[in-house]
Amino acid sequence: MHSDKIDVITIGRSSIDLYAQQIGCRLEDTSSFNKAVGGCPANIAIGTARLGLKSAIITRVGNDHFGNFIIEQMQRENVNTTGIYQDPDRLTALAILGIRDSEQFPLLFYRTDCADSALCEADIHANFIKQAKAIVVTGTHFAQPHNEQAQRLAMKIMHENNGKVIIDIDYRPNLWGVAAIGDGEARYVKAKQVTEKLLTILPECDLIIGTEEELHIASGYEDTLQAIKHIRTIAPTATIVCKRGPKGCVVFDSDIPDHLDKGIQGKGFSVTVCNTLGAGDAFMSGFLRGWLRHEPIDVCCTYANACGAFAVSRLLCSPEYPTFTELSHFLKENNQHHDIQQDQTLTHLHQATTRRPQTFPIMALACDHRLQLEEMTDQYGISRNKISEFKLLTVKAAAQIAKKRAGFGIFMDGRYGQEALFLASHENLWISRPIEYPASRPLDFDGKGSLGAQILSWPAQHVVKCLCFYHPEDSAELKERQIRELQRAYDACQRLQREFLLEIIAGKNGPLTSNTIATALQELYDAGLKPAWWKLEPQNDQNAWAAINAVIEQNDPLCRGVVVLGLDAPIDTITTAFQAAAKTPYVKGFAVGRTIFGEPARQWLTNQINDEQAIQKMADIFQKLVDAWHHASQSTAI
Repeated sequence: MHSDKIDVITIGRSSIDLYAQQIGCRLEDTSSFNKAVGGCPANIAIGTARLGLKSAIITRVGNDHFGNFIIEQMQRENVNTTGIYQDPDRLTALAILGIRDSEQFPLLFYRTDCADSALCEADIHANFIKQAKAIVVTGTHFAQPHNEQAQRLAMKIMHENNGKVIIDIDYRPNLWGVAAIGDGEARYVKAKQVTEKLLTILPECDLIIGTEEELHIASGYEDTLQAIKHIRTIAPTATIVCKRGPKGCVVFDSDIPDHLDKGIQGKGFSVTVCNTLGAGDAFMSGFLRGWLRHEPIDVCCTYANACGAFAVSRLLCSPEYPTFTELSHFLKENNQHHDIQQDQTLTHLHQATTRRPQTFPIMALACDHRLQLEEMTDQYGISRNKISEFKLLTVKAAAQIAKKRAGFGIFMDGRYGQEALFLASHENLWISRPIEYPASRPLDFDGKGSLGAQILSWPAQHVVKCLCFYHPEDSAELKERQIRELQRAYDACQRLQREFLLEIIAGKNGPLTSNTIATALQELYDAGLKPAWWKLEPQNDQNAWAAINAVIEQNDPLCRGVVVLGLDAPIDTITTAFQAAAKTPYVKGFAVGRTIFGEPARQWLTNQINDEQAIQKMADIFQKLVDAWHHASQSTAI
């Protein structure tokens, strides 16, 4: 009997992949890179987890920043990290990839004495292996004796416990030492010593997956059908899968026919190719989603080919692999010719189903105000430099209440609040940052130059916030311009994989009825906007919240939710608003600003109170709002 805790454990390489952001040039000409978890076993662990399997990995990473990142990202992806050992003596491996054109993908491996290459038998623990239904070993990790011993020990334990052994041939000639050290792009070099080694491993495997070239090196035959027939003689019961790129795949689960096309065919998907690196790992992930759940082979092939199509359509490897929600939507559309990169629905589904885990409710102190604080300093004849000092105090007030607990946050700008943002990150506060030019109507953006370049410089976990004064009764011309700018912001966030928070204030520019905000949201949804968050003004009318909730549910059930703003209202007014808001499922918290910091700011700027007194006054008000939110939520639950 197997424990149901783990479906599959992958074993071997884990690295940091750095992908050139400039597409269509040599690595020599590349100027910036994206960072991601890489390495065949690591990719498969993430790929299978996204498809709903319970996965784990056995590997080594450095006791360094990149090693920490791999562990943290695996945990965010729901991969079991029990088997990851942080090596104190070696650094995490690196792989660097460029995209020269649709056929050339220059690749460099930095693996000299790296952490994952030191994997050995001591890293294989029988009790951990026994928890799994299957393990995945990889061909390249048999190139070094101690790596080979580790994988063979895991295979032995797996078979002793009636589990399945799966091999991804994963042939990298330069990592076997049969191609030049800098020739990471090489996919096939005939090498007798590699073939001899693989021929001793295949008989111990229940599922063998490789490209035609990988089956050639594994068998010693360069005719694909002959190669598969030879593998069948040494692995008589194994399922053999031949990956054929855009043609799909062909599977042999019994006798080998006299023609390659007489195997079980899995039709490929015609997609626009961006990057082929990592497509095989996505293919393996999809195949295992079906195979480990005992689904028919043709279903396994469909999952595998579709996952491979997603991988080649996007730039990165593991971060771009589909979730089962994405995969199901793609297959439901049944479109054999698809430009996945340009499909806005798939892009939204991908980002919405791969977001970082989030603690609710969000209880935030908002001090991204610029115009209001400028007006205060100008009124008192004080240098605007004091605004930056005050913003630090607001973070300290929020941190005093939060005590590093999840769910507490801060809204903060970079114009006056850069030091405050640094402090907020150290205090474990959820952070949202504005991009709008204060009080602009029609909407304009703060700062100069490219919006995308500005957001790219922010930490990835910062939520991009945009305030738009939008009313359904605005003129068509005004709404068209507002929506155009919001689409620019939304597109930048999608491309840079940042969460987008859209703040809508309607009541300052027209009547606020029970349908005003719901109508505004529907118009924005109709324009293709699907922000991760909404920030909305208080609605004392429960019917208004019900209408808002219905619009979100109909248009984007994957929405993170709504946070309620304060509009400088008295605490009693906000507390009453919380009672109505908390009854609404999609309302997930609050973000209140001037109600908390307004009067303390005036007193501090005019030297009526000192730093500690200002912090305490803001903390006391923030705590009252936190208590009011919890009371409203509990009353709703009752």
